[in-house]
Amino acid sequence: MATAEMEKKTAAHTTAAVKPAAAHAAKGGRYTEAVGRRKTAIARVRIHAGTGKVMVNGKSLNAYFVLPRLAADAKSPLDQLKLSEYDVTVNVHGGGIHAQAGAIRLGISRAIIAKSPDWKPRLRTMGFLTRDSRMVERKKYGLNKARRAPQWAKR
Repeated sequence: MATAEMEKKTAAHTTAAVKPAAAHAAKGGRYTEAVGRRKTAIARVRIHAGTGKVMVNGKSLNAYFVLPRLAADAKSPLDQLKLSEYDVTVNVHGGGIHAQAGAIRLGISRAIIAKSPDWKPRLRTMGFLTRDSRMVERKKYGLNKARRAPQWAKR
């Protein structure tokens, strides 16, 4: 008797676990993921078919980036290619808001290429595929900052 009840619970649990995944696939849940980085900011970008919405950390793009310039910079690959048929979901952390905008821009560009590689030459000429590798130089011992030496005193 106990084994029959356990089998029913297990069968119910497995079907419950399968249903959300099937519902996700039915909604057009197929997405393409890419990672963009800038300084210490890391953005995980997912694009999927939709209406052109961009969500960053659960907020809309304009709510997350208060400065319109940063929102435009982050969304620029979609705007330049006139792609409004993709929804974008971004998880970004680290760095400041400027570095996060640059990381999102690179992540969106890489995701577009993963989805359809024929956009690569255009994105390359626009400069959206170049990873800006500049990082903050570390502080060295004996110095005040990375390169700033202590003030020299003659006497």
